[in-house]
Amino acid sequence: MKYSKSLGGLLMVAVLGILGATGASAQSSIVIGQSTALTGPGSALASAFHEGAKLYFERLNAAGGVNGKKIEMVTLDDRGNSKNTAENTKKLLDQGVFALFGYYGSPQVTAAYPLIKDSDILMFAPMAAADEFRGAMYPNVYSIRPGYTEEAAAIGKHAETLGMFKKLAILHANDGESTAALDAAVRTMGSMGANVVSNQGYQSGAVANAVDKVIAAAPQSVLVIGDASGAASAIRDLRAKNFRGPIYGFSNTGESLLAEELGPEGAGVVVVRVVPKSDTAKVPAVRELMEDAKTAKLGKTNVYMLEGYLAARAFAEALKRAGNAPTRAKFKQSLGKMENVSLGGFRVNFGDERTGSKLVELSLIDSQGKVRE
Repeated sequence: MKYSKSLGGLLMVAVLGILGATGASAQSSIVIGQSTALTGPGSALASAFHEGAKLYFERLNAAGGVNGKKIEMVTLDDRGNSKNTAENTKKLLDQGVFALFGYYGSPQVTAAYPLIKDSDILMFAPMAAADEFRGAMYPNVYSIRPGYTEEAAAIGKHAETLGMFKKLAILHANDGESTAALDAAVRTMGSMGANVVSNQGYQSGAVANAVDKVIAAAPQSVLVIGDASGAASAIRDLRAKNFRGPIYGFSNTGESLLAEELGPEGAGVVVVRVVPKSDTAKVPAVRELMEDAKTAKLGKTNVYMLEGYLAARAFAEALKRAGNAPTRAKFKQSLGKMENVSLGGFRVNFGDERTGSKLVELSLIDSQGKVRE
């Protein structure tokens, strides 16, 4: 996905009125920091999330911001590299950002976290679903999306209902996010009674050998873990080699992106979604995103863009509740009081934990290459 031409000039902008450690009460804007993969591995997902968040903050700022303060998002490109993420995070913290926002990738979050773990700075809405971020070791991480354990359970229940769960094969990419999803899948599905008859890694552009090994194990169903491009290659090869059982994908595969990659070849593939369908105008937040994306000439929306849009909306709502003189402490307190809050039809609940949404739904790609609920 392309991001705005003006973005490059904004990435290293010197932010006026840098925030102190306690907050932004004397400033005219709230500055948040993001390190993400605008280029390189994962950029198809991460740049879409970034664009969605940017669209919402632009909508919000045009209407006057939050309690009279605009939200500025300073974004640095880590190119999907964890070392770059740590370096970028240090730069952002040196600028005194109010919070970290919308990081992409479980390894990237792991690399950045030591820099904030003993501080009052929160990392909000990382696009990373490794289960450990929702545990006690990461108290400064507040997620919108559920973890991969919940995704694996949803897939397991569906396959079990079809009677296709006893012989499960897994095809997975070897990037850090896919590895985190793989760990959750093996743990969760194994505890549900699945027998993993084959577990094969693949490299982008070289899936045939891994697919052959999966086919040889005669599975009833196959879980493919990877981004849309790699997963599409694996799925095409599975079908070309006459595998006709159910094929599943986690949310990091991206149902709308995968459907675009596969077209009619994706018929029957089931993919997890952790936000509403990205083209359903019946949900107000989705409708607003579609309007904003059309105005910005960004083309068709997808689930990652929507996730960024909703994450920005959740951040803004918590900031609004922190009052006219927000501090990091007040922001954290306001998050804890957000119980069953509707964000344009998408509900979040931070009242008793640090994961705002438990939404896990399965989408089906039909014979026309369209996504159905």
